[in-house]
Amino acid sequence: MTRALSASAMLLQLRQMPTQGIANRPATNTAIYVQWNVCASAQFCKRQGRVLAAAAGLQQTNVMLVGNGGREHALAWKLSQSELCQQVFVAPGNPGTAAEPKAQNIAVDVSDHAAVIEFCRGNDVGLVMIGPEAPLVAGLADDLSAAGIRTFGPSKAAAQLEGSKKFMKDICKKYNIPTAAYETFSDPAAAKHYIQQQGAPIVVKASGLAAGKGVIVAQTVKEACQAVDDMLIGAVFGDAGSEIVVEEYLEGEEASFFALVDGSSAVALASAQDHKAVGDGDTGPNTGGMGAYSPAPVVTPDIQQQVMEEIVLRTAQAMMSEGCPFRGVLFAGLMIKHGKAKLLEHNVRFGDPECQGLMARLDSDLLAALIQACDGQLTDVSLRWKPEAALTVVMAAAGYPGSYKKGTPINNTEKVTTAKVFHAGTAQDSNGQLVSAGGRVLGITALGADVAAAQAAAYEGVSQIEWSDAYYRRD
Repeated sequence: MTRALSASAMLLQLRQMPTQGIANRPATNTAIYVQWNVCASAQFCKRQGRVLAAAAGLQQTNVMLVGNGGREHALAWKLSQSELCQQVFVAPGNPGTAAEPKAQNIAVDVSDHAAVIEFCRGNDVGLVMIGPEAPLVAGLADDLSAAGIRTFGPSKAAAQLEGSKKFMKDICKKYNIPTAAYETFSDPAAAKHYIQQQGAPIVVKASGLAAGKGVIVAQTVKEACQAVDDMLIGAVFGDAGSEIVVEEYLEGEEASFFALVDGSSAVALASAQDHKAVGDGDTGPNTGGMGAYSPAPVVTPDIQQQVMEEIVLRTAQAMMSEGCPFRGVLFAGLMIKHGKAKLLEHNVRFGDPECQGLMARLDSDLLAALIQACDGQLTDVSLRWKPEAALTVVMAAAGYPGSYKKGTPINNTEKVTTAKVFHAGTAQDSNGQLVSAGGRVLGITALGADVAAAQAAAYEGVSQIEWSDAYYRRD
């Protein structure tokens, strides 16, 4: 399996990408319609883009954003730019979200759904956007919707696309969505027998949510069988690993593809590629993501069309047929080889750190699009994208993804001039000093005429930050 190219290695590919236009077409044999929009130039965007708020007659509103990571900082930053946004309440947020215009961190326990509903009713919240997957899988969107509060994010049933890899793979098999061959197991002996029959390399996955760490790409049968024991017997991922998926090893280049889905329509967002491995050259253990860039040159216009028709739309149709329509962000993790994409996994929210680059490139009103998605009006939405490339460098605490220190001081984030600094794992101590509070701590995101320019600007931003305990990839 070939990981996504480094920023330097993919620069030539990006420059050689063909232009891409707008198309609207019906999906084959479904009642779902897709609108995918990729702007080849600023002039094209200006001609084709719609002023969403004016077209839909939308009104100003308060927004609640659930989450506290780098993804949520990027979303708060973009939401606060909307003319429709009066105030963004971020629950619980971080020091970065607190510093954004119109944004306010709030101490509401998002696991207490009644408390979230009470806050929304008491503060005239017109839209709740749920950032992380855990509250979605826990059914927060269901309870908010039942209370009559407009919510962007899938129901508990639809969130199974991420919450259960078995569910996702079974949907793929039933509805002919291209993915790797697989079987699911809860019995270690049966799983090992299957692995011995299939051989290696092979992939072993915890079926449930494992914070992005429940996937083992085993190069040998012995390694795969050890992963089975670790998950099913050793319970290294707790209940998330009580059932496992063993699947075919796919080769190719990975990419991330995002779409807004309102149950009956889908609008493509920009593509991205992230880097999971902690070390330069994609070496070392996997992480939640050490950096990303957008757009992904491997996602050509033909591949985008295939992904929308064969993966995004079929998934949306499948969820409607299963009685749990999907409304929210559908994140398709792809493996691409010989001009065709297969689905590695679905996530039901924006990726992190991909979201940071997407928000930097988005040149449309995010809040307007989210409201129209909630209201089933995505057929009226056309999104504009800045022609520049975006690149994010994640600054992590030394030792991550292993043990690391918290509480180390960070300075000069507000003095960075070449990039936007998104906070992920930060806090303020009793003296107001910004300190580290997690593994992935900051995301330094820059735009540039091409990826090389964005890369240079992002690393210049990294150099302007004073943090003695920082670790980051340099490629």
